[in-house]
Amino acid sequence: MKEKIAELLQEHLPFTSDKLMLLIESPPDPKMGDYAFPCFSLAKELKKSPQEIAQDIVSKIKNTSDFENIEAKGPYVNFFVNRMSLARETIISILKKKNKYGSSTNQSGKKILIEFSSPNIAKPFGIGHLRSTIIGNSLSKIASFQGAKVVRLNYLGDWGTQFGKLIVGYERWGNDKKLKSNPISHLLDIYVKVNADPELEQPARDAFRKLEEGNKKYTALWKKFRALSLKSFNSIYNELGVSFDVVSGESLYNKKKESVLKSLKSKNLLKESQGALIVDLENKGLGICLIQKSDGSTIYATRDIAAAIDRHTKYKFDEMWYEVGSEQRLHFKQVFSLLSMLGYPWAKNCVHIDHGLYLDSDGKKFSTRKGKTVYMEDILKETEQIASDEINKREKLSKSELSKRAHAIALAAIYYGDLKNYRASDMLFDIDRFLSFEGDTGPYLLYSYARAASILRKAKFSAKPSPKLEVPSDSEKELINLLASFTEKASEAFEQKAPHLIAHYAYNISQLFNEWYHQEKIIGSSREEHGLYIVASYAQVLKNSLSLLGIPVLERM
Repeated sequence: MKEKIAELLQEHLPFTSDKLMLLIESPPDPKMGDYAFPCFSLAKELKKSPQEIAQDIVSKIKNTSDFENIEAKGPYVNFFVNRMSLARETIISILKKKNKYGSSTNQSGKKILIEFSSPNIAKPFGIGHLRSTIIGNSLSKIASFQGAKVVRLNYLGDWGTQFGKLIVGYERWGNDKKLKSNPISHLLDIYVKVNADPELEQPARDAFRKLEEGNKKYTALWKKFRALSLKSFNSIYNELGVSFDVVSGESLYNKKKESVLKSLKSKNLLKESQGALIVDLENKGLGICLIQKSDGSTIYATRDIAAAIDRHTKYKFDEMWYEVGSEQRLHFKQVFSLLSMLGYPWAKNCVHIDHGLYLDSDGKKFSTRKGKTVYMEDILKETEQIASDEINKREKLSKSELSKRAHAIALAAIYYGDLKNYRASDMLFDIDRFLSFEGDTGPYLLYSYARAASILRKAKFSAKPSPKLEVPSDSEKELINLLASFTEKASEAFEQKAPHLIAHYAYNISQLFNEWYHQEKIIGSSREEHGLYIVASYAQVLKNSLSLLGIPVLERM
């Protein structure tokens, strides 16, 4: 509808449709119209007061069937949508397009590579990497929904000094039986022990340098740690319903460090400092970027530069998004700056999409080094058990059905509990709050969808090509108008790289639907068919919204 309003305004104003679209807003009160066009920003260019501009626009606009009324109210032009046209156009479009409703081809022909999740090998998959997994997965779906060709990349932290620590630690405390029975737990114990002993810091650095040089014994250990970790990670990704197109790792770029060093040297960017190699970015306000340590070993900045160059060669991406924690902001600014200084014009299309931290109940960051972490496996088990207990209070189900519903509710709780927050903000990880069946939670949205599905089953509803619709009531018009805005909201979420916009939208339509459902009798009323079409439309749009968040719906709950 915003597009129609912009086209209407463009006939009488010397501005582009895109500029006019940005100005159109939704009034806080429906009595003020469904859409409003403020004229303040046009006053200077048109040399008229905002009130005069509003009056001029209304006097020039011809009657159109899309609107019941268009009025000038002070400096605003208020548009009242024709509720019958709105209902028919929106509902037919939703039920015709189904799972594709709300999608667009705005980004068609564009290839976007999205790096996300990226857990560290030989460490437990804890909540430290869960945010990147959840947010990156949603962003991938949102970008695909806009027509982009998305390459989903999991870039494993499988190289670095920590592997020197693990090797040194395993040589002292390693147990093959423990490694076989519970590899990640055993490796975490070793990692914590090594970090608690400062005297092992240098031996660990020496071990990693030998690993980079190709020491056969250390390489064999590293490969074993990597394989066991991947097996564990894949099991978790399967539970989370997350998949990747490419699984790579920092180790792939160890041997490509020389080409990076050579390129930086050829541009006279490389300097020696206390035996290490650096690039001075102080004049850009980005400090000093370490490229190679004094012992000759690389750092992840070197590998990220090599990785970016290699990815552009392989995938010819239009944009590359890094969904990585906010603590890496400086790192990515340095990497993107260096890529630009090396002469790669596509560096400007590399974007760091940052997220805040999950915080423990004490408000502090979870830390693997101190052994203070939460395993993802334990989170899922605990959440599913709480969900099972809640379901058992309501009805008795078969073991398989109970397990299916509990798993879906657990995922909805965890995913929505995260995604409803602005991604760059820190947040407390609170499973009990996430799992509530009331309020702004994932289970509430699943329950709302299941309620709509139940109504349609009970009525044995089947959509017809020409639906019988009545003139929508005020509450129905408000709901249908919001359903009609889904395409715009999905596009906005893509442009802002903000899944929370979709989460808020899903909650808002569910609130309106439930309010309407409690007010209106549907089955058995004279407006039954009309009401069922609204129920079916709401269910489809909520399903599509939740899908963009990575949340599958339940037909029964």
